[in-house]
Amino acid sequence: MGLGDIFKIKQFKTQIAELEQKNQILARNNQDLQHATTALREKLSEIGGFDYYKVKSMTAQLEKECADTVARNQDLQNAISEKILQSNRIEKQIKTQTNKLGRSKELVKAISYCIDNFFNYDPAINSLKLEEKDLNDLEELSPSVILKLHCMDVKDLRKAYRQNDKQITELLDKYSSRYTTKANQAIYKLMVIALRAELQNILYNLKFDKLDKSIEDIKNVTQKYLKIAGEGNQSIAGTLTKFIGEIEYLFINAAKIEYNYYVKKEQARQEQLAIREQMRQEAEERKALEAERKKVEQEESKYHSEIEKLKLQLAEAKDDELEKLNARILALQAQLADVIVKKEEISTLANGKAGNVYVISNLGSFGENVFKIGMTRRLNPQDRVDELGNASVPFRFDVHSFIFSNDAVGLENKLHTLLDNRRVNKVNMRKEFFNISLDELEQIVTETEPTAEFNRTMAAEEFRQSQSTTENYSSNFNYDEEDE
Repeated sequence: MGLGDIFKIKQFKTQIAELEQKNQILARNNQDLQHATTALREKLSEIGGFDYYKVKSMTAQLEKECADTVARNQDLQNAISEKILQSNRIEKQIKTQTNKLGRSKELVKAISYCIDNFFNYDPAINSLKLEEKDLNDLEELSPSVILKLHCMDVKDLRKAYRQNDKQITELLDKYSSRYTTKANQAIYKLMVIALRAELQNILYNLKFDKLDKSIEDIKNVTQKYLKIAGEGNQSIAGTLTKFIGEIEYLFINAAKIEYNYYVKKEQARQEQLAIREQMRQEAEERKALEAERKKVEQEESKYHSEIEKLKLQLAEAKDDELEKLNARILALQAQLADVIVKKEEISTLANGKAGNVYVISNLGSFGENVFKIGMTRRLNPQDRVDELGNASVPFRFDVHSFIFSNDAVGLENKLHTLLDNRRVNKVNMRKEFFNISLDELEQIVTETEPTAEFNRTMAAEEFRQSQSTTENYSSNFNYDEEDE
């Protein structure tokens, strides 16, 4: 063995020692790592870390399901859009058919009207001959003046009148074709001209309170012309009877359409009166509130002065007087607080739309299912109710609800809108009376204003007392002294 080999052996031993040392370090590191791994596993177990991959897998599945759901929702949206288009087309078709049905109903009504009024009509008939010159001039005859109707100034009335007039024209054309001889044609055309002129005159003279008279005038005119034409020629009597029955119905419709102009005009007038009445009432209420405000301010000033005086006395008071003075100051401060609250209420009512909406009834005056819904800015809304029951009605009103609102005007309008189809007076909107059951009214009020208190009791004390006796109640009592 040479020196080189010995040197290598020594070198190998050194390397082995170094490796053993490193191995020991690695063993210790491995042990530490195992401890850390164990601790980490315990920590992961505590926080559910081992569920990560499971959660990740579930998340991926959910994302896939979500994507599928979005795709299905899109398909549904497309289907809904298509259904909406179909619904719109169907609604248009329904509207068209409804209009046709309306015209058919009018035709049925006209036929029914004709049957009811003219089916058993049997006029006396004689022959009638027109001179040749009358026949020659017949085509030139027409009303010399076409009067302008008021309903033509209102869009919806103008449309309704033109539709009715179209039916009249179609009816005239239908019956015109049934007359073959010149004499019968002449009778028919002259009657048509005269009827048109008569209708114009009736409609032109129509007023708000004369609908019934105008309808009666139309019936008298059609009867008159039926009699004249029927007596002229027996052969056309039956056809004329049917014609008059149908035309009379359409003429009455024309009168009703024209009458609606005067109804709308009266409504507009009543609305203006309502506005003026509301302005007058608000002015009175503001005046009353101002007077109340001045009164409250005087009370406030009085309490402040008294409290200040007591505070000065308190500074100079003896021990036995302190408790009494402090109690007096506290009492005055409590009264002052009430006055300040009242002052703020007055300020709220005087400025803006704040007020009380009231729901009242009067069984003896209007019946069981009639209620009045109004609004007042009075500090005490009962004052307004008492005012309404003073002279205009025989009995006092019962109060079912007082509803305070910062927008009492809006609340009143909302209730009026919900009950618009229940109005007793459909022309004068100032008459705030509605025909509705107590149960329905309570439901509407509580749904509109959930905080509102509603009293279902309809006491009607004066009315019930009046029904229970035939004698008048008196405030003058005669009694014996021994009764004392």
